Amino acid sequence: MDEQIKELNAFLEGEFMGIHAYEHYIQNTQDEAVKKDLQAIQQNHKMHAIFVAERIQNLGGTAVDDVGLVGAFQERVAQVKGYPKDKEAIIRGAIKGEEFGSDMMAEFVKGDLDQESQSIVQSILAEHKKHIEMLNKHLQ
Repeated sequence: MDEQIKELNAFLEGEFMGIHAYEHYIQNTQDEAVKKDLQAIQQNHKMHAIFVAERIQNLGGTAVDDVGLVGAFQERVAQVKGYPKDKEAIIRGAIKGEEFGSDMMAEFVKGDLDQESQSIVQSILAEHKKHIEMLNKHLQ
């Protein structure tokens, strides 16, 4: 059970990283259609965080409430590099983040999750793919 909570908390930290990244993208975009989609995706990540936190609590664990040490380091690196300002760069950055985050989060939960936890995680990862599709339409 402890390993499952640890894996779910790592997954939850990834959701928080997504929430934070989208905040920067939203702040830097001037395109209202892009901003609207970025906000919708960010809201979706917030809902995912709630679902995962509730699952951790229902398993008897304590849910993390931020990005963790690795996430804080990655966010600091992103701040130093700077966030993109133009529409295409913002969209490509968000897509790259969704792809990288989904891959990383899938690795975090490769262990022995119970059926309910596995179902929650798979549903969230499927929604991440929908985020990518939503973002790609802005590049066409």
